[in-house]
Amino acid sequence: MADAAGALRAAAQQLSEISDSPRLDAELLMAHALQIDRAELLLKLPELSVPAIFSALVSRRQTSEPIAHIIGKKEFWGLDFLVTPDVLIPRPDSELLIEEAVRLLAAQHPQRILDLGTGSGALLLAALSEFPAASGIGIDASSAALQIAHNNADALGMADRARFLLLDWTLPDWTGASGSGFDLVLANPPYVATGAQLSADVAQYEPHNALFAGDDGMDDYRIIIPALEKLLSPTGIAMVEIGFDQAVPVSELAIANGYDIELKKDLGENDRLLILRP
Repeated sequence: MADAAGALRAAAQQLSEISDSPRLDAELLMAHALQIDRAELLLKLPELSVPAIFSALVSRRQTSEPIAHIIGKKEFWGLDFLVTPDVLIPRPDSELLIEEAVRLLAAQHPQRILDLGTGSGALLLAALSEFPAASGIGIDASSAALQIAHNNADALGMADRARFLLLDWTLPDWTGASGSGFDLVLANPPYVATGAQLSADVAQYEPHNALFAGDDGMDDYRIIIPALEKLLSPTGIAMVEIGFDQAVPVSELAIANGYDIELKKDLGENDRLLILRP
């Protein structure tokens, strides 16, 4: 079999046309093919041979299929999450919600956490990993997504603290089913405008019902933000992820509903998070 170092160089070259991180992609695929982690791959690279499956994995990536779908997992907040095409792949930018929750709630940890549109469960389970005395609920309108969230809670040893509900917030009285009195509400709802142009790996492979939110990308905010009054405890806070160009309309909506707001930028200096306080 060919040497792994040479195969990685060739794969990175092949993937350079469709990926912003071709070498990293190649390393993740090779580690998956060898059934080792990336750190071990890099440590032992000179002595490794290329498994037969590697070329097929690279070919799949060349069609823009996301790495997370090919290897079946994605790291978020230092935790590994199972992912499938039924859930959005957790993004590093979304870690800002957890970072700010830890910062703001360091002195008084939340006891009850709600994750709106939980998908893989990444936000809820990451928050529970930081607040070990807390319990949480994740809601989603997709039963397939909730199965992934359940699996992740089991794999991370948090099944006793995380509960998941099949719940559609476009239906009347949904807040009655979700409960109230939450100290922390996390929300990464659909916020992409229907006509927006997305990269092929997103447009072709990720669930559209978790991406698109009407002509201006605001449909779900118009439901969620007014509902926070019924969901939050008197001292609770909400962390709401926004698109890079949505700070003004979402802020105006939050202020109109009586919330004090704080805007935070992600690592790329894009507007990414609104913190809402009653």
